[in-house]
Amino acid sequence: VKKTINVRFVLPCIVNVYFYFIDEFPQFPLYINYFALPVISASVIISEQYSDFAMSGKKCKHCGSSEIEVDPARGDAVCTNCGTVLEDNIIVAEVEFQENAHGGASAIGQFVSAESKGGATGFGRAFNAGIGQESREVTLRKARDGITSLCQQLRLNQQCIDIACNFFKMALSRHLTIGRPANHTQAACVYMTCRTEGTAHLLIDISDALQICCYQLGRTYFKLSRALCINIPPTDPCLYIIRFASQLQFEDKQHDVSMTALRLVQRMKRDSIHSGRRPSGICGAALLIAARLHKFSRTPADVIRI
Repeated sequence: VKKTINVRFVLPCIVNVYFYFIDEFPQFPLYINYFALPVISASVIISEQYSDFAMSGKKCKHCGSSEIEVDPARGDAVCTNCGTVLEDNIIVAEVEFQENAHGGASAIGQFVSAESKGGATGFGRAFNAGIGQESREVTLRKARDGITSLCQQLRLNQQCIDIACNFFKMALSRHLTIGRPANHTQAACVYMTCRTEGTAHLLIDISDALQICCYQLGRTYFKLSRALCINIPPTDPCLYIIRFASQLQFEDKQHDVSMTALRLVQRMKRDSIHSGRRPSGICGAALLIAARLHKFSRTPADVIRI
Protein backbone atom coordinates (compact mmCIF):
# COMPACT_ATOMS: atom_id res chain seq x y z
CA VAL A 1 0.00 0.00 0.00
CA LYS A 2 1.38 3.36 -1.01
CA LYS A 3 1.82 5.71 1.94
CA THR A 4 1.95 9.48 2.02
CA ILE A 5 5.56 10.70 2.13
CA ASN A 6 6.44 12.69 5.23
CA VAL A 7 8.58 15.74 4.56
CA ARG A 8 10.43 15.33 7.88
CA PHE A 9 12.03 12.11 6.59
CA VAL A 10 12.38 13.05 2.92
CA LEU A 11 14.29 16.31 3.40
CA PRO A 12 17.26 14.92 5.38
CA CYS A 13 17.68 12.05 2.92
CA ILE A 14 17.74 14.38 -0.08
CA VAL A 15 20.21 16.74 1.59
CA ASN A 16 22.57 13.89 2.62
CA VAL A 17 22.54 12.36 -0.87
CA TYR A 18 23.20 15.74 -2.42
CA PHE A 19 26.25 16.56 -0.31
CA TYR A 20 27.58 13.02 -0.65
CA PHE A 21 27.36 13.41 -4.41
CA ILE A 22 29.30 16.67 -4.28
CA ASP A 23 32.06 15.20 -2.03
CA GLU A 24 32.58 12.09 -4.14
CA PHE A 25 32.68 13.90 -7.48
CA PRO A 26 34.41 17.25 -6.96
CA GLN A 27 35.35 17.49 -10.65
CA PHE A 28 31.70 17.30 -11.76
CA PRO A 29 30.54 20.48 -13.58
CA LEU A 30 29.29 23.17 -11.26
CA TYR A 31 26.12 23.73 -13.25
CA ILE A 32 24.74 20.54 -11.65
CA ASN A 33 24.14 22.67 -8.57
CA TYR A 34 21.77 24.86 -10.49
CA PHE A 35 19.67 21.83 -11.35
CA ALA A 36 19.95 20.00 -8.04
CA LEU A 37 18.92 22.86 -5.79
CA PRO A 38 15.60 23.55 -7.61
CA VAL A 39 14.85 19.83 -7.51
CA ILE A 40 15.37 19.79 -3.74
CA SER A 41 13.16 22.84 -3.30
CA ALA A 42 10.44 21.41 -5.54
CA SER A 43 10.55 18.08 -3.69
CA VAL A 44 10.15 19.81 -0.36
CA ILE A 45 7.26 21.95 -1.58
CA ILE A 46 5.42 19.04 -3.19
CA SER A 47 5.94 16.81 -0.18
CA GLU A 48 4.65 19.50 2.17
CA GLN A 49 1.65 20.26 -0.03
CA TYR A 50 0.43 16.73 -0.50
CA SER A 51 1.32 15.48 2.97
CA ASP A 52 -0.78 18.18 4.60
CA PHE A 53 -3.88 16.16 3.88
CA ALA A 54 -2.61 13.16 5.84
CA MET A 55 -0.89 15.20 8.58
CA SER A 56 -3.97 17.35 9.19
CA GLY A 57 -5.66 14.45 10.99
CA LYS A 58 -8.43 13.98 8.45
CA LYS A 59 -10.12 10.63 8.41
CA CYS A 60 -12.30 8.75 5.98
CA LYS A 61 -15.98 9.59 6.32
CA HIS A 62 -17.03 5.97 5.76
CA CYS A 63 -14.53 3.74 7.57
CA GLY A 64 -12.73 6.25 9.82
CA SER A 65 -9.27 5.28 8.56
CA SER A 66 -6.53 7.90 8.52
CA GLU A 67 -4.59 6.21 5.71
CA ILE A 68 -5.29 8.63 2.91
CA GLU A 69 -3.46 8.46 -0.42
CA VAL A 70 -3.09 11.75 -2.29
CA ASP A 71 -2.13 11.54 -5.97
CA PRO A 72 -0.85 14.89 -7.29
CA ALA A 73 -1.02 13.68 -10.90
CA ARG A 74 -4.72 12.90 -10.78
CA GLY A 75 -5.50 15.54 -8.19
CA ASP A 76 -7.53 13.29 -5.89
CA ALA A 77 -7.44 11.82 -2.38
CA VAL A 78 -8.45 8.18 -1.85
CA CYS A 79 -8.86 6.14 1.32
CA THR A 80 -6.57 3.09 1.05
CA ASN A 81 -8.72 1.11 3.47
CA CYS A 82 -12.15 1.21 1.80
CA GLY A 83 -11.30 2.88 -1.54
CA THR A 84 -13.59 5.89 -1.09
CA VAL A 85 -12.64 8.97 -3.11
CA LEU A 86 -12.53 11.77 -0.53
CA GLU A 87 -11.50 14.62 -2.85
CA ASP A 88 -11.53 14.93 -6.61
CA ASN A 89 -10.00 17.49 -8.95
CA ILE A 90 -8.00 19.22 -6.24
CA ILE A 91 -7.11 22.71 -7.41
CA VAL A 92 -5.19 25.57 -5.90
CA ALA A 93 -7.63 28.19 -4.63
CA GLU A 94 -5.02 30.90 -4.11
CA VAL A 95 -4.57 34.17 -5.97
CA GLU A 96 -0.98 34.95 -6.91
CA PHE A 97 0.39 38.12 -8.49
CA GLN A 98 3.45 38.82 -10.57
CA GLU A 99 5.28 41.94 -11.64
CA ASN A 100 5.14 42.80 -15.30
CA ALA A 101 7.66 44.62 -17.48
CA HIS A 102 6.14 48.03 -16.71
CA GLY A 103 6.43 47.63 -12.97
CA GLY A 104 2.76 46.93 -12.39
CA ALA A 105 1.17 43.91 -10.74
CA SER A 106 -1.14 41.46 -12.48
CA ALA A 107 -2.80 38.24 -11.36
CA ILE A 108 -1.49 34.93 -12.57
CA GLY A 109 -4.03 32.85 -14.48
CA GLN A 110 -7.04 33.43 -16.67
CA PHE A 111 -10.50 34.79 -16.10
CA VAL A 112 -13.18 32.23 -17.00
CA SER A 113 -16.74 33.49 -17.00
CA ALA A 114 -20.00 31.54 -17.17
CA GLU A 115 -20.28 32.30 -20.89
CA SER A 116 -16.64 31.54 -21.65
CA LYS A 117 -15.76 29.31 -24.60
CA GLY A 118 -12.17 28.81 -23.52
CA GLY A 119 -10.62 32.00 -24.90
CA ALA A 120 -7.74 33.63 -23.10
CA THR A 121 -8.49 36.65 -20.98
CA GLY A 122 -5.97 38.57 -18.90
CA PHE A 123 -6.34 40.10 -15.46
CA GLY A 124 -4.06 43.10 -15.84
CA ARG A 125 -4.77 46.71 -16.64
CA ALA A 126 -6.46 45.72 -19.87
CA PHE A 127 -9.05 43.75 -17.92
CA ASN A 128 -9.85 46.72 -15.70
CA ALA A 129 -10.31 48.87 -18.80
CA GLY A 130 -12.67 46.32 -20.40
CA ILE A 131 -10.22 45.24 -23.12
CA GLY A 132 -9.75 41.81 -21.57
CA GLN A 133 -13.35 40.74 -22.15
CA GLU A 134 -14.07 38.10 -24.76
CA SER A 135 -15.70 39.13 -28.01
CA ARG A 136 -18.66 36.86 -27.24
CA GLU A 137 -19.27 38.66 -23.95
CA VAL A 138 -19.05 42.05 -25.65
CA THR A 139 -21.52 40.92 -28.32
CA LEU A 140 -23.98 39.63 -25.73
CA ARG A 141 -23.70 42.83 -23.71
CA LYS A 142 -24.35 45.04 -26.74
CA ALA A 143 -27.23 42.80 -27.82
CA ARG A 144 -28.84 43.02 -24.40
CA ASP A 145 -28.58 46.82 -24.47
CA GLY A 146 -30.20 46.94 -27.89
CA ILE A 147 -32.97 44.49 -26.94
CA THR A 148 -33.67 46.38 -23.72
CA SER A 149 -33.96 49.67 -25.58
CA LEU A 150 -36.34 48.16 -28.15
CA CYS A 151 -38.49 46.46 -25.51
CA GLN A 152 -38.79 49.71 -23.60
CA GLN A 153 -40.12 51.40 -26.73
CA LEU A 154 -42.66 48.59 -27.12
CA ARG A 155 -43.49 48.66 -23.38
CA LEU A 156 -42.52 45.04 -22.77
CA ASN A 157 -41.70 43.77 -19.29
CA GLN A 158 -38.44 42.35 -17.97
CA GLN A 159 -39.51 38.77 -18.63
CA CYS A 160 -39.81 39.49 -22.34
CA ILE A 161 -36.37 41.11 -22.30
CA ASP A 162 -34.82 38.01 -20.76
CA ILE A 163 -36.55 35.69 -23.24
CA ALA A 164 -35.40 37.78 -26.21
CA CYS A 165 -31.82 37.77 -24.87
CA ASN A 166 -31.96 33.98 -24.57
CA PHE A 167 -33.11 33.74 -28.19
CA PHE A 168 -30.19 35.92 -29.25
CA LYS A 169 -27.79 33.78 -27.22
CA MET A 170 -29.08 30.65 -28.99
CA ALA A 171 -28.64 32.33 -32.37
CA LEU A 172 -25.12 33.42 -31.46
CA SER A 173 -24.10 29.93 -30.33
CA ARG A 174 -25.26 28.51 -33.68
CA HIS A 175 -23.48 31.25 -35.66
CA LEU A 176 -26.76 32.58 -37.07
CA THR A 177 -25.75 36.20 -36.49
CA ILE A 178 -22.93 36.11 -39.03
CA GLY A 179 -23.71 38.14 -42.16
CA ARG A 180 -26.79 39.82 -40.67
CA PRO A 181 -27.11 43.32 -39.19
CA ALA A 182 -27.15 43.23 -35.41
CA ASN A 183 -30.35 45.27 -35.11
CA HIS A 184 -32.17 42.88 -37.48
CA THR A 185 -31.24 39.87 -35.36
CA GLN A 186 -32.19 41.65 -32.14
CA ALA A 187 -35.51 42.77 -33.60
CA ALA A 188 -36.28 39.23 -34.81
CA CYS A 189 -35.60 37.87 -31.33
CA VAL A 190 -37.94 40.48 -29.82
CA TYR A 191 -40.69 39.61 -32.31
CA MET A 192 -40.30 35.90 -31.54
CA THR A 193 -40.76 36.81 -27.89
CA CYS A 194 -43.90 38.77 -28.71
CA ARG A 195 -45.32 35.80 -30.59
CA THR A 196 -44.49 33.24 -27.93
CA GLU A 197 -45.72 35.48 -25.08
CA GLY A 198 -48.89 36.50 -26.93
CA THR A 199 -48.46 40.27 -26.87
CA ALA A 200 -50.38 42.56 -29.23
CA HIS A 201 -47.40 43.65 -31.33
CA LEU A 202 -47.04 43.40 -35.07
CA LEU A 203 -43.89 43.08 -37.12
CA ILE A 204 -44.45 46.56 -38.52
CA ASP A 205 -44.41 47.99 -34.96
CA ILE A 206 -40.85 46.77 -34.49
CA SER A 207 -39.97 47.92 -38.00
CA ASP A 208 -41.24 51.44 -37.27
CA ALA A 209 -39.42 51.56 -33.94
CA LEU A 210 -36.07 50.74 -35.53
CA GLN A 211 -36.73 52.38 -38.91
CA ILE A 212 -35.79 49.25 -40.87
CA CYS A 213 -37.44 47.44 -43.75
CA CYS A 214 -40.33 45.27 -42.64
CA TYR A 215 -39.70 42.64 -45.33
CA GLN A 216 -36.02 42.24 -44.44
CA LEU A 217 -36.99 41.91 -40.79
CA GLY A 218 -39.56 39.27 -41.72
CA ARG A 219 -36.98 37.23 -43.63
CA THR A 220 -34.61 37.33 -40.67
CA TYR A 221 -37.43 36.29 -38.34
CA PHE A 222 -38.38 33.27 -40.47
CA LYS A 223 -34.77 32.10 -40.82
CA LEU A 224 -34.08 32.35 -37.11
CA SER A 225 -37.32 30.67 -36.04
CA ARG A 226 -36.70 27.75 -38.39
CA ALA A 227 -33.00 27.37 -37.57
CA LEU A 228 -33.65 27.46 -33.82
CA CYS A 229 -36.63 25.09 -34.13
CA ILE A 230 -38.85 27.41 -32.08
CA ASN A 231 -42.51 26.49 -32.14
CA ILE A 232 -44.16 29.85 -32.84
CA PRO A 233 -47.90 29.74 -32.11
CA PRO A 234 -50.23 31.15 -34.77
CA THR A 235 -51.26 34.76 -34.37
CA ASP A 236 -54.56 35.20 -32.56
CA PRO A 237 -56.62 37.95 -34.25
CA CYS A 238 -58.34 38.70 -30.95
CA LEU A 239 -55.14 40.28 -29.68
CA TYR A 240 -55.48 43.19 -32.12
CA ILE A 241 -59.20 43.90 -31.85
CA ILE A 242 -58.98 46.35 -28.95
CA ARG A 243 -55.94 48.05 -30.42
CA PHE A 244 -57.57 48.66 -33.81
CA ALA A 245 -60.92 49.59 -32.25
CA SER A 246 -59.30 52.42 -30.31
CA GLN A 247 -58.07 53.94 -33.59
CA LEU A 248 -61.55 53.97 -35.19
CA GLN A 249 -62.92 56.44 -32.58
CA PHE A 250 -66.04 54.70 -31.36
CA GLU A 251 -66.11 56.99 -28.29
CA ASP A 252 -68.18 55.51 -25.44
CA LYS A 253 -69.23 52.53 -27.58
CA GLN A 254 -65.68 51.27 -28.02
CA HIS A 255 -66.05 48.46 -25.48
CA ASP A 256 -69.32 47.25 -26.99
CA VAL A 257 -67.93 47.29 -30.52
CA SER A 258 -64.80 45.47 -29.39
CA MET A 259 -66.78 42.73 -27.65
CA THR A 260 -68.98 42.26 -30.73
CA ALA A 261 -65.91 42.03 -32.96
CA LEU A 262 -64.35 39.46 -30.59
CA ARG A 263 -67.46 37.30 -30.79
CA LEU A 264 -67.35 37.52 -34.58
CA VAL A 265 -63.72 36.40 -34.61
CA GLN A 266 -64.53 33.49 -32.33
CA ARG A 267 -67.35 32.45 -34.64
CA MET A 268 -64.98 32.65 -37.63
CA LYS A 269 -62.60 30.30 -35.81
CA ARG A 270 -65.33 27.79 -35.06
CA ASP A 271 -66.41 27.82 -38.70
CA SER A 272 -62.76 27.70 -39.91
CA ILE A 273 -63.25 30.90 -41.89
CA HIS A 274 -59.98 32.32 -40.50
CA SER A 275 -57.91 29.54 -42.07
CA GLY A 276 -55.59 30.87 -44.79
CA ARG A 277 -56.30 34.53 -44.01
CA ARG A 278 -54.15 37.15 -42.37
CA PRO A 279 -55.02 38.23 -38.81
CA SER A 280 -55.20 41.88 -39.88
CA GLY A 281 -57.85 41.05 -42.52
CA ILE A 282 -59.91 39.07 -40.02
CA CYS A 283 -59.73 41.89 -37.48
CA GLY A 284 -60.67 44.49 -40.08
CA ALA A 285 -63.67 42.52 -41.31
CA ALA A 286 -64.88 41.84 -37.75
CA LEU A 287 -64.56 45.51 -36.77
CA LEU A 288 -66.31 46.70 -39.91
CA ILE A 289 -69.29 44.41 -39.28
CA ALA A 290 -69.37 45.27 -35.56
CA ALA A 291 -69.28 49.02 -36.31
CA ARG A 292 -72.27 48.76 -38.65
CA LEU A 293 -74.16 46.65 -36.12
CA HIS A 294 -73.72 49.48 -33.59
CA LYS A 295 -74.89 52.16 -36.07
CA PHE A 296 -71.43 53.56 -36.94
CA SER A 297 -70.79 54.56 -40.52
CA ARG A 298 -67.33 53.11 -41.15
CA THR A 299 -66.14 52.27 -44.64
CA PRO A 300 -63.56 49.65 -45.68
CA ALA A 301 -61.22 52.55 -46.50
CA ASP A 302 -61.38 53.71 -42.87
CA VAL A 303 -60.44 50.24 -41.66
CA ILE A 304 -57.62 49.92 -44.20
CA ARG A 305 -56.04 53.21 -43.03
CA ILE A 306 -55.46 51.86 -39.51
